[in-house]
Amino acid sequence: MVASEDAPLIGVIDAGTRTVQFCVFRSQHTQEIAGHAIDIVPHTPQEGWFEEDPNEILQAVKTSMKNVVNQLGDKVCQNIVTIGITNQRETTVVWDKTTGQPLYNAIVWNDIRTDSTVDVILAKVPENNKNYFKPLCGLPISPYFSAFKLKWLMHHVPEVKQAIKAKKCLFGTVDTWILWNLTGGPNGGLHITDVTNASRTFLMNIETFYWDPLLLHTFRIPEEILPEIRSSSEIYGKIRGDGFPLQDIPISGILGNQQSALVGQNCFKEGQAKNTYRSGCFLLYNTGTN
Repeated sequence: MVASEDAPLIGVIDAGTRTVQFCVFRSQHTQEIAGHAIDIVPHTPQEGWFEEDPNEILQAVKTSMKNVVNQLGDKVCQNIVTIGITNQRETTVVWDKTTGQPLYNAIVWNDIRTDSTVDVILAKVPENNKNYFKPLCGLPISPYFSAFKLKWLMHHVPEVKQAIKAKKCLFGTVDTWILWNLTGGPNGGLHITDVTNASRTFLMNIETFYWDPLLLHTFRIPEEILPEIRSSSEIYGKIRGDGFPLQDIPISGILGNQQSALVGQNCFKEGQAKNTYRSGCFLLYNTGTN
């Protein structure tokens, strides 16, 4: 499909576990007119540990966007009205807000080094009940979720400890890392996540949609390092970051990749569900307003 020179277009940054890509669609259509994907190199320093370089993810976003701009040409790209972000969800990034540099590699969602952190948290709850916090965050105590990875980083990485003490540390999932850099990085970048990603950190209260004080206290995580939780569909800001094409285009959507797949399959009615088979197997189900 070729875009006409006056058709409104939508851009999508898809930062998955294995690949990062940028695609462009015609508004109201599902067929992409241009796209470019780059594989991300996984790092496994020990068995069961999975890491990625946050700067490599960022560079892949820039390169993919530049490639698509070259494919379509500047005139057609002027019709890109907005950009959305979808991302691997529980993967944890910490960085220095003054330099913009990561304080450690991103710990990927399927990393299991936090088994010991799980034991520490279980020891704090009655009868070691792994479902003790489910009424608050909807999740079982598990090494899967971002809070356990962040707790591990705070305990084991001196640079993270020092940055928190100096009030220079920022935490985010991959959506937050990309959005902060897209909107200016150290020069006014927006420190934001959406509810779908925040709900996978183990720190968001699923009734209030705010960071939960009891969970923050349990993990000893300072709230000032966490992003602001926003809705999945609103205008957050515009592209202002160095090295990114498509400057001044608004960013108006963030969805964790499993939720975005549910939307992509048009599962808008209560009771509809979908399975994804890629790096893992995921079943998502539309619960309506419950």
